Amino acid sequence: MTEPSHRRSPRAQPLPAMLQQLGLAPDRLAPLQAYLAELAKWNRAYNLTAIRDPAEMVTRHVLDSLAVLPHLPGSSLRLLDVGSGGGMPGLVLAIVRPQWQVTVLDGNGKKARFLRHAVRALGLGNVEVAEARVEDWQAPQPFDCIISRAFAALAEFVALSEHLLAADGRWLAMKGKVAPAELAALPAGRAIEAIHPLEVPGLAEARSLVVVRRSQ
Repeated sequence: MTEPSHRRSPRAQPLPAMLQQLGLAPDRLAPLQAYLAELAKWNRAYNLTAIRDPAEMVTRHVLDSLAVLPHLPGSSLRLLDVGSGGGMPGLVLAIVRPQWQVTVLDGNGKKARFLRHAVRALGLGNVEVAEARVEDWQAPQPFDCIISRAFAALAEFVALSEHLLAADGRWLAMKGKVAPAELAALPAGRAIEAIHPLEVPGLAEARSLVVVRRSQ
């Protein structure tokens, strides 16, 4: 997974304040902090992310993942996170939305081992881990939404996961700046439903959520 560039901002917002701003229960703070602790510990041996500073992990991993919440339903949802890596955004979203059924998928064995460990350590009964290439993996039932965080170009992301999306489902691509050429490269029968600017406290960089649907 290609991560956003590491430009710092001095205005990082504390995680508790972000949870309150998003209307999330205060009891979600402890499991998010436990997740960050596991990520930092495993990162020393498994190189799950190039980000080492704990404060940057809060901003670039947790707050960045949480920024998509206003654009997703608060009710039940079947969500697939493709190229989850260290669990961003899939594990973070599963922690704060225990009513969702989340599958985190990654073809890298070390990252998949971490994901399985984190699910056990955090007691995430609403998460399944798939160790596979997305184009080869088959799910027991299709997903309402498929999300990715800088996994691939938009057209490739859509094409590789096509077989896993429900007929009326949505692809959700987390991006930095959105290039017009990337949007134009979508195959026929696929349309941009929305492009939502994302505001990540403490991150002075462009972040966007591109929503794609089937158009025929």
